[in-house]
Amino acid sequence: MGPRRKWREGPAGRRHTEPATAEWRGRAGARGAMAESAKPGLRIREGDCAVLKRDEVFKAVLVLRRRKVIFEKQWFYLDNAIGHIYGTTFEVSSGGSLQPKKKMEETTTETKEAGTDNRNIVDDGKSQKLTHDDIKALKDKGIKGQEIVQQLIENSTTFRGKTEFAQDKYIKKKKKKYEAVITIVKPSTRILSTMYYAREPGKINHLRYDTLAQMLTLGNIRAGNKMIVMETCAGLVLGAIMERMGGYGSVIQMYPGGGPVRAATSCFGFPESFFNTLYEFPLSKVDSLVSGTFSSETLPSEPEYNVPVEEESNGSLDEKQTLIQETEEESSTEAVMESNETEEQETMDLAAEDTEYKESKEKGNKENIREKQRKQQERRRKLVETAALLEEKNADGLIVASRFHPTPLLLSLLEFVAPSRPFVVYCQYKEPLLECYTKLREKGGVINLKLSETWLRNYQVLPDRSHPKLMMSGGGGYLLSGITVTVEKVQSNVSSLEAQKIEEPTSKKRKLQELDC
Repeated sequence: MGPRRKWREGPAGRRHTEPATAEWRGRAGARGAMAESAKPGLRIREGDCAVLKRDEVFKAVLVLRRRKVIFEKQWFYLDNAIGHIYGTTFEVSSGGSLQPKKKMEETTTETKEAGTDNRNIVDDGKSQKLTHDDIKALKDKGIKGQEIVQQLIENSTTFRGKTEFAQDKYIKKKKKKYEAVITIVKPSTRILSTMYYAREPGKINHLRYDTLAQMLTLGNIRAGNKMIVMETCAGLVLGAIMERMGGYGSVIQMYPGGGPVRAATSCFGFPESFFNTLYEFPLSKVDSLVSGTFSSETLPSEPEYNVPVEEESNGSLDEKQTLIQETEEESSTEAVMESNETEEQETMDLAAEDTEYKESKEKGNKENIREKQRKQQERRRKLVETAALLEEKNADGLIVASRFHPTPLLLSLLEFVAPSRPFVVYCQYKEPLLECYTKLREKGGVINLKLSETWLRNYQVLPDRSHPKLMMSGGGGYLLSGITVTVEKVQSNVSSLEAQKIEEPTSKKRKLQELDC
């Protein structure tokens, strides 16, 4: 709704509308500015998951105070970064503190003197007058990277003889080496997939970021969907789907083994509301769910208060032993009692300490067991809810990106997908997908089957020197995509022999007829 307006009488009796007061506009603007600055995610906060960026290198870290971070041979603390906007570039100063980098105009004085070609330049290691000790002394004096690069340019005997392109390349190389500059960015699917593919591609099954983008497009991921995900990519595919859905809908993660792996999902920094729409279900129970024999009681359970009961019985035995000892002491002579008074006091003190220790231990064990039982009940409840969601068999899509063979996974999980819904399967190699393609064609129930390979090549775009980069990825994996349909079972009164004859080719029919004659 717009601002409140009031009527006023204008000339000739016309009624005009105008904002109530200028003060209202001022208050509204102030509230808007406060709301803009209070938006979550715009500024770096303690406890956030952020990504450090330097050139094309990324690293995900948790923002905490007084915690040393090592990135690209530099160590620093993130204390001063808290409160700044994501995307801010910082310089690492002495002591490991971060300072926002000031925008400086590029110097265009002597660096524009360039040669025509580089044919007479010889790389003999003698063109630079500054030694390693001189550069170290400059660093000890507190001289920053930009000034060190300028010193290297001035003390280079071959710099002015290089071409303009070679000079730019030299400056860029020296800045990367001597300028301690990092940028803190907010994590996203593109950034995290680029980071994992560059640092640890084996953990995500060599899933390249452009292939992941194709999966999200072919799978028709959008808010409000009910998606089934089976992946062994450290949670990267799961996080990408959750980010695309924006916390609306539901995501069911199928996992092998004892529990799901979500290392990359935690790097996204999703709020708690996103995880309320996330469900998990073990692959080992899919067959029982399809056959109708699923039961949550198969989970391992622990009887209540097993350990405390044993401890209570042990405590009662100890009390009986102390009572027997007391009766024996009463029957002994008074002389012996007097001589053992101090020893009795010590033993009683020790017994009291033991009982207190046992009582505290009993309480601790009871609390641990109650916590375990509570977690187990919560796990069973979530498992029953997930099973109910799967039994509806109305999922809006299926995404598979696993190190396992895709054929049995896809054939079993397609049972829970509604008709006319997309599915996408990723594999690093094409042979398993070819087998999966053949099985799906034989089984039916799917249309628009496509087996594709993504191809990516990066380009350098600079004035007068734009060209494809020499280093590129050899392959980004293969995708099998399709759409589910309903298969109608046609009932016919034709016998099996007649049906077989109908399906036989005409040449074979003629031969059979000749034999009958």
